[in-house]
Amino acid sequence: MTLDAVIFDWGGTLTPWHTVDPLACWLAVTSDERQAAALHEAEAAVWALCRDEHRSATLDHVLDAAALTLTAAQRRAYFDWWDAHSFTDPAVEPLFQGLNERGLKIGILSNTIWPRDEHERIFARDLVHSYIDGAVYSSEIEWTKPDPRAFRAAMDAVGAQDPSRAVFVGDRLFDDIFGAKRAGMRAVHVPHSEIPAWQHTGVVGEPDAVIDGLLDLLPVIDAWR
Repeated sequence: MTLDAVIFDWGGTLTPWHTVDPLACWLAVTSDERQAAALHEAEAAVWALCRDEHRSATLDHVLDAAALTLTAAQRRAYFDWWDAHSFTDPAVEPLFQGLNERGLKIGILSNTIWPRDEHERIFARDLVHSYIDGAVYSSEIEWTKPDPRAFRAAMDAVGAQDPSRAVFVGDRLFDDIFGAKRAGMRAVHVPHSEIPAWQHTGVVGEPDAVIDGLLDLLPVIDAWR
């Protein structure tokens, strides 16, 4: 089998899983508890649409649903709060180097309400941005994983044409594994995340491989090549 690209989920895959309280984030943005609660509820509704209808959204959609606006300083506080929970796994840089040495394109496909520049800021902060050949963030397209069109967009971003020659790596059996398999890709599961019960759908995909750590991906890729 010849492979052209490996595409990765972001949160919980390239970043170690952190169990967080989303309300705490909004309380860091505004000291008004009613506003924080409204933002928290609006965000939960957005993610429910992502889970059930695979519809994308942005941070502005959350604000519109809560009928609130944020100052530039409050927006910065929102993203700054997440910095402690978004550090890239130390294994990512040697993994990406290994994939580059094998001539494989590296892509990102993330379900996110964040704008591209915040993701790129984090990848640059953690010194892995230069390895990434293409990225698709659901905040920029109409669909979220597991919709096959999201995976197709990620393949297009790295110049991959044949899904059977692409691999997707993720921590979620529905969004990542089920979605990738439905799109015709090979799928690798990294089962380290404690996915909240409300995010489960009862639908799971069957991965082609399961790895304990990100560097364990390289021998899997070598076997498939």
